[in-house]
Amino acid sequence: MRLTPDNDWTVTVTGDPLRISPRFDFRDFRVRVAPYANVEERGQFLLDTFGSQPWLWDTPDELRFDQAGRELIGAEFQIAGEAADAEDSARVPVTPLVRPGGLRADEARDFRLDVTTELCRSPGDAVLTGLRDLDVLDEPLEARIGIAPGLALLLQHNTVVGWSLTDPVRYLTTGFAAPDPAPPLPVTRVLFTTCMDLVTSPLLDHVRDREPAALTRLRALDRALRDQREDRHRADALLSLIATYVEDYAT
Repeated sequence: MRLTPDNDWTVTVTGDPLRISPRFDFRDFRVRVAPYANVEERGQFLLDTFGSQPWLWDTPDELRFDQAGRELIGAEFQIAGEAADAEDSARVPVTPLVRPGGLRADEARDFRLDVTTELCRSPGDAVLTGLRDLDVLDEPLEARIGIAPGLALLLQHNTVVGWSLTDPVRYLTTGFAAPDPAPPLPVTRVLFTTCMDLVTSPLLDHVRDREPAALTRLRALDRALRDQREDRHRADALLSLIATYVEDYAT
């Protein structure tokens, strides 16, 4: 299968997905799949690869390819700050199923991959889906290519129209740290959904307006995250953003 991420620039689907677990950086609200572990390594990684990358004020999503073999070796996706309505999220199709696969660039040159503008949340946040726009939901998807564990590209008319992250709470982390390999606890899943309810809904506007009821909910969430004794890596990842809102608006 040949895909077109950007105009006439194409990639071919291979049989080798990335083995790196995604990192859901909750504070920065983005998903990374890459071998680097800090800012310095990321800078070198961008120098040694080609593909889509930030440039000055332009911050597209990223697909990065090895210079020698032109194989996909990294990706980064920004998450829209506001979730789509529940009715639109319910329209996200469950088929076709994910087919694991890698990508090989047909030619070694840079391109641009627009960020997705719509975030769709499934019940219980079992899957987060980023879409180019809601018009994507008016037609069936042609394929889901699983480029890494839990992370798939969504295809329509041989074009990348979005991505999905299955079981996103499993991959919670901060910055470039690897996620906890242990399964998330049920209480963490509940807290994750509560956090998503806050940061992707109009409730966040009420927090910024310092409405008392919204600040009460924010403080209660902050306290619950601090009081969780287990699954601390994920709790701290959630707290890294929630505590910032408490400091900015509720102190």
